[in-house]
Amino acid sequence: MISRRPYGKSGLVVSALGLGAVQIGDPSIEEAEVAALLNYAVDAGINLIDTARSYGCSEERIGRHLASRRDDIVISTKIGYGVDGYQDWTGPCITAGIERALRILRTDRIDIAHLHSCPRETLESGDVIVALEKARQGGKVRAIAYSGDNDDLAFAVRTGRFDGFMASLNICDQRVIEEILPDIAAQGFIAKRPSANHPWRFDERPVGDYCEEYWLRWRAMGLANHGHEWGETAIRFAFSLPQVSSAIIGTGNMEHLKQNIAWLEKGGLDADWFGELRAAFRQHDHGWVGEI
Repeated sequence: MISRRPYGKSGLVVSALGLGAVQIGDPSIEEAEVAALLNYAVDAGINLIDTARSYGCSEERIGRHLASRRDDIVISTKIGYGVDGYQDWTGPCITAGIERALRILRTDRIDIAHLHSCPRETLESGDVIVALEKARQGGKVRAIAYSGDNDDLAFAVRTGRFDGFMASLNICDQRVIEEILPDIAAQGFIAKRPSANHPWRFDERPVGDYCEEYWLRWRAMGLANHGHEWGETAIRFAFSLPQVSSAIIGTGNMEHLKQNIAWLEKGGLDADWFGELRAAFRQHDHGWVGEI
């Protein structure tokens, strides 16, 4: 069974591996496949399901297929944008977005509501945070969180008002390990992109691809996987950090999901291997900021 870790002091406990639900929002994936994937994930011990307003029909499908298992899962979604009739990144948009998500997800509460890539200047005005705090006070949200990277993330941490955070963390994107994790011992942390978008699948620089920057970093570091698959190395690297409540992998493929679960069950990397990967990043880091 997949191990579980506390999400800071929120009272939530999440699986060390979470399911990123962007792929299941693709309407070309058959409904039966989505139902099978979601239920298999929960049966295997994954309780954290991460979705968003912008993930196609992802929220609708989670509500449709997991409403009967609501107490078995922790739902994370993104709030603050894309609500008809409301200006993005305003207090009213937050409130309306929460109501919309509750309806679509067929639930009476959102476990973790993230402000996703909300700019620092908006956070400074305070309206969006206040709206989230009111929702938490009213029981519609259990934990309020910030999802983002770099200066925006650092500012969100300094406010001291969030229950948790989400940011990029993987073998090619390690800045948060030193700059953020030491300051959030009381908060939860979800690692996104733990597999670094799989740059090892390309023999040559994937110009224009989403993972081009990670490919450049991976090649520059000259990393060794010690005979293991790169996907395994990456997943186990993220789980080696005790501050990481969960790492989310996005997939709509059952076999990929099973493979990631198997890698997780091997546990974290040994100290020497983990230290080798950390040292390589420090040595070759040339202003490598978090990838948004």
